[in-house]
Amino acid sequence: MSKTTKRKHVTREVLEEFILPTDNQQIVKVVAGRGNNLHEMANAAGEKFLASMPSKFRKNVWIKRGDFVIVDPISEGSKVKAEISIILYPEQIKYIKEEGKWPESFLPRKESVTPKETKETSVGELLDEMEQNLKVDSNSEYSETDSDNDDDLFVNTNRPVITCYYTDESSEEEDEMRRRMALKRSQKTM
Repeated sequence: MSKTTKRKHVTREVLEEFILPTDNQQIVKVVAGRGNNLHEMANAAGEKFLASMPSKFRKNVWIKRGDFVIVDPISEGSKVKAEISIILYPEQIKYIKEEGKWPESFLPRKESVTPKETKETSVGELLDEMEQNLKVDSNSEYSETDSDNDDDLFVNTNRPVITCYYTDESSEEEDEMRRRMALKRSQKTM
């Protein structure tokens, strides 16, 4: 089988198959990559262990911290205790949740609302509140200076920030230095 055909079959398997974990398999979360195709995993109980990436996934499919996978346990492993069998993507996770096989500890925590915090509001009150929030003050009209503000733009933290200030005006010190340099040049030529 050629490399391209293998990649095609592996990616199809990873993306299109919806498989539930068997009795001996478990769903785990990727905590960190440890190198040499080893990844640190955390199971539903919070126990951390190493899992290996099988050769069929290497250089074909990538996983990162926070992803979920299904692993098969390795009984003879002392350090590496599992092998990744299935990489889960959002659609597959949704399917497993619908089937009721998703571990409770991996479910997002919902914020509980106490009865004191609940407030009954009518639709009219909500509309009034929205209108108040949308009202624009006559003083806060759009101006060109608002569009010149770049504070809300994305900043790439991987590059050093270089700030350059240019002025068209020359200072008196620069003028004096230029005169001295010109005077020195003229004295050297004489």
